[in-house]
Amino acid sequence: MKTGRFPVNLYDMHHPISGVTPSELAEVTCKVVWPTIGATWAGRLVGRAAAVRLGWGDFFTLGKLLAVATIPLSLAVFAWQLMPRVCRRYALSNRRIIIRKGLMPADERWIGLDEFDTVEVKVLPGQEWLHAGDLVFKHAGNEVLRLAGVSRPEVFQHVCQTAQSALLSVRDVVEQQVAAAH
Repeated sequence: MKTGRFPVNLYDMHHPISGVTPSELAEVTCKVVWPTIGATWAGRLVGRAAAVRLGWGDFFTLGKLLAVATIPLSLAVFAWQLMPRVCRRYALSNRRIIIRKGLMPADERWIGLDEFDTVEVKVLPGQEWLHAGDLVFKHAGNEVLRLAGVSRPEVFQHVCQTAQSALLSVRDVVEQQVAAAH
């Protein structure tokens, strides 16, 4: 069957919505974020120095001078985080949240989307100026996973909660359908 200029074969489609794969069929990465320099103590030190408000007005501050002065340290921390055995990234799939390590990403730690109750944003000293924070995943009040130095953590928190909600909603509907069939 052809529609317009793009050929579409309905028999090759394995799922009803293009790009959406049920978690029962395969694991698909939805989003990947890289930690900022705010994930390290040196990066947070840069953030604390740059956040100093002492000065004349909002523009001429000691913090802005320190931000410029610490550019070499910021670049060194950034380069360090890209080293082959050090680099990390955080991935959200349709099944779990994963910390991947190395240039050729290997799963280091993970939790399933159904293995946490809440996601909290913890902004450590020095991360606020960097617009970063730690995402803390909790189950029954206990921390089960921490993603350090996430850029704009509220956005990734919302994406993780939306993915969890979708997984649990679909699972509930499928269980209801199975129960109704028997």
